[in-house]
Order: sequence, then structure tokens, then C-alpha cells
Amino acid sequence: MPDFPSQPPMPPGLPPGREDADGTATVERLTQKTEPPRLYQVLLLNDDFTPMEFVVMVLQEYFRHDLDTATQIMLKIHHDGRGVCGVFSKDVAATKVELVLAAARRAGHPLQCIMEAA
Repeated sequence: MPDFPSQPPMPPGLPPGREDADGTATVERLTQKTEPPRLYQVLLLNDDFTPMEFVVMVLQEYFRHDLDTATQIMLKIHHDGRGVCGVFSKDVAATKVELVLAAARRAGHPLQCIMEAA
């Protein structure tokens, strides 16, 4: 007949010496603090060659702004040199930047689109 230990083995990952007098193990739950992902703002930069209508179309098509909001953002870009199109997670922001740059290249416009940490 095989010999069995008097106490069951400790589950893996438990620190040694965490047994009560009756042989039961006590495990403390560690709370992990997770932070939400960093957000990035996508910006369009003003230039003297891209038509305002193209900028409004980009804001409507790629950032889902209505005509009035897209026009307001386009005017902000025109007057201030840059304007925020939207705030997204890093991957979404990078994808939108690439889509806008590709659309501008296809249309033959020098429109610049960048992303910055929000």
C-alpha cells in the first residue's frame, strides 16, 4: 500500500508558509490596476493647394462628420493651420491617417494628416 502525505500538496503558484493550523491554504487576491489605452487625436494640416471642398469631403467620409461640423473644422484648419478631426485609440488613429493620406495622394492633393497623443 503506497504512503500518502498527511496534507495535500500546495497548489502551484502559492507562496510557501501560507497554511492555517488545520492545513487549509489561504490565497490573497491581488488586484491589478489596468489603465485605459492612450488616445490619439488625428489632425489635418492646412496647405495652400488642397481645395476646401476636398477637406470637407474627407471629414465627412473618413471621420463621419455632418456637413456643418465638417465645414466648421475645415475653417478652423484654414484659419489656425491645423484642426482636430477626431480622437481615437492608437491603431484606429494610425489607420485613419493612412486612409486620408492615400485619398489625398489619389486626388493629387498635398493634404497632410498626422496623429498626436491627446
